[in-house]
Amino acid sequence: MDGADVPSKVDSAILDRVVIRFAGDSGDGMQLAGDRFTHESAVFGNDLATFPNYPAEIRAPAGTLAGVSSFQVQFSDHDIMTPGDTPNVLVAMNPAALKANVTDLEPGATIIVNIDSFDQRNLTKAGYESNPLEDGSLDSYPVFEVPMTSLTLEAAKETGAKAREAERSKNFFALGLVSWMYTRPIESTVEWNDKKFAKSPVVRDANLAALKAGWNFGETAELFGSQYEVRPAQLPAGEYRSISGNVALAYGIITAGVKTKLPIFFASYPITPASDVLHELSRHKEFGVRTMQAEDEIAAVGAALGAAFGGQLGITATSGPGLDLKSETLGLAMQLELPLLVIDIQRGGPSTGLPTKTEQADLLLAMYGRHGEAPVPIVAASTPGDCFWAAIEAIRIAVQHMTPVILLSDGYLANGSEPWPLPNVDSLDNMAVHFQTEPNHEGEYWPYLRDSHLVRPWAIPGTPGLEHRIGGLEKQDGTGNISYEPLNHERMVQVRAEKVALIAEDIDLLSVDDPDGAELLVLGWGSTYGAIGAATRQVRALGYSVARAHLRHMNPLPRNTGEVLRKYKHVLVPELNMGQLTTILRSKFLVDVQSFCKVQGLPFRTAEITAKILEFGHDGAADGARLTEVVAK
Repeated sequence: MDGADVPSKVDSAILDRVVIRFAGDSGDGMQLAGDRFTHESAVFGNDLATFPNYPAEIRAPAGTLAGVSSFQVQFSDHDIMTPGDTPNVLVAMNPAALKANVTDLEPGATIIVNIDSFDQRNLTKAGYESNPLEDGSLDSYPVFEVPMTSLTLEAAKETGAKAREAERSKNFFALGLVSWMYTRPIESTVEWNDKKFAKSPVVRDANLAALKAGWNFGETAELFGSQYEVRPAQLPAGEYRSISGNVALAYGIITAGVKTKLPIFFASYPITPASDVLHELSRHKEFGVRTMQAEDEIAAVGAALGAAFGGQLGITATSGPGLDLKSETLGLAMQLELPLLVIDIQRGGPSTGLPTKTEQADLLLAMYGRHGEAPVPIVAASTPGDCFWAAIEAIRIAVQHMTPVILLSDGYLANGSEPWPLPNVDSLDNMAVHFQTEPNHEGEYWPYLRDSHLVRPWAIPGTPGLEHRIGGLEKQDGTGNISYEPLNHERMVQVRAEKVALIAEDIDLLSVDDPDGAELLVLGWGSTYGAIGAATRQVRALGYSVARAHLRHMNPLPRNTGEVLRKYKHVLVPELNMGQLTTILRSKFLVDVQSFCKVQGLPFRTAEITAKILEFGHDGAADGARLTEVVAK
């Protein structure tokens, strides 16, 4: 770096963790800046967790609150479980970004603003009656005013970029400045920029000039009193990469295809926040992956089900509105008993709702959102990296039990990222599929002749001697012939339900982390994993006993679930909905489970769950002071 050898004029301090939020207009490149800073931190060896937060409107008016986009990352020298509750540093590229995010800051947090954008026009668009940099409203924060736009334009003059083109590189200036502040290595970003914009040399050179200008500004401006370092985390040995939930899902699907030795057919219709699964899978045709962007959600699931009938891994991904539309075909897949995987990346609803925000409100839809009696297995991922394992588990259940499976993720997991240890694929269990190739009943092929787990055989259409017909009309057990007999229909409904229930014998028991014989169990599912884990750590640090458990299999539930629930005096279930898992547990086990709900389009903060736990028989006022000390440490 130019200027990197200049003797530092600032103090150097060691920190154990930092939370940074980049915020600006949706066209300011905050997601890119945050993503590159995350990659730099991963290369450096920190543990990290991220929270990208996108505006819900497409092309909201520039400079307005509705158009603010942000990216939060926590990086540390120890194991962490969340992107952090509140930022230590806010980088605000305009007044709207400041106004939308300043209420999340604790007093003493650092604010870095692009002073060039704080003109009267932008202040008015953000709803400010006076300039917050001048009216005293920010007196509780150290505020650094940096002319990012003008310095970027000056740095990019020699690249040949026009002013409007050069201005777009101001996110790289912000990235360079914050990278200097926290001693991040930027060589990987330089290399990435060279490759990404190799065909646009003017853009490439402007980005690089802005990146260097930001770094050198921090080094030479004498504006900042300290430079900080967060040392590498002591993580288990292995090779790591930063991975998002949607990419992990794609890798899990590919791995399952390798382990089952089946071609993958993935069909979907673009929908936020699920589209990235299609994008990632389309890059890996060398693994036998075939992708199709369908004309609508119904066509996508129909094509995937057809692929399953043809002996392939039939998979589709969507979000809540798309799952609504796929419900009839899901019922057909359950009736046919074919291994179809439907991935639901949950988002705020109902209807269009909050398309870029997170929620866990599709659990009851997944459980009961089909006409008739049509239960299906449900698997839920808990972290971005866990999406890989959840995909493999969902496909294992689908092919081994001949059933459609719903895999639940959400926007928080899909877009968030964390360090992910690369697995040894060779060590994974073999999931090879055995197709029926010979008649199975007196020289005939009966498509619904079942084994001890009520699983029917899977025969590829066109196999000589195994010609068969399947369809949506009720069928006779064994033969598969159409049957309207009342008692047969009742039997078939019961058999299909029992087959799904028997999957409980093939999944792990619910594991409980209870080192102290606690009276309170905090039970979660899906993306609440990190916040619950961090909260129980804090409560235990205060000296209290609290147990925690997390569900992966939502249907059927692990066979010891009722036993676990009845063991505790109190059971608390935090959910990003109005209490859907609580409803299921109460009705199934008649246990007084207590619900803790949040439906704001945002994930739980650790402090929210910690405070709720402390309500159970603890002195909240006294604990509050002690908790502040624990969190500070």
